Amino acid sequence: MVQLPEPCDEKSEAYKAGYANICEIGKERIRRAGKKIKAENPPPNSTDLDIGFRVFKLDDSNMQDVYYSADEYSQTMLAGMESNIKPDRTDLDLLFGCLLEWGLPLSMSYHSEQIDGCTVHTYNDGDLIACFDRNIPDSVVMEIAKRQPLRAVFRDACFASSPSKINVWERFKLLAPDTRVKVI
Repeated sequence: MVQLPEPCDEKSEAYKAGYANICEIGKERIRRAGKKIKAENPPPNSTDLDIGFRVFKLDDSNMQDVYYSADEYSQTMLAGMESNIKPDRTDLDLLFGCLLEWGLPLSMSYHSEQIDGCTVHTYNDGDLIACFDRNIPDSVVMEIAKRQPLRAVFRDACFASSPSKINVWERFKLLAPDTRVKVI
């Protein structure tokens, strides 16, 4: 379903019921339809029935606008360019942004887990595995590589130094040579 967030008329029943825009009405209708389907299909038929849905909002890029000509750069700008990712972006923003870049469907399953204190996201049982935490230990990189995903994604801030970033490619060459590794 695609819907513009058109505001509800303040005099409408929907607005009075707490729905600020048409999108909120659509989400509620989907929730109610899912509950009805579950009610009409009691267990065991509905035990594994997935009635969930995802809501995406169109936004601009996750990446900061850092495109300047050489004469526009100054020493004082460098601190602001430490990260190439906008500060208000979450791991899920980055994950779904990567899915869009690679042309993967947004409808497949994903889960997140903790590995040595880092959050690791696995999409569609290994089509893509991503970790966006800062300064991830080598053990996390090794675990991801051992799983041999089709794609692995990290953010530049995952690595404490350039040599640790280079080691990622070396680890994947050894453990998962067919994995496409990307650093954003």
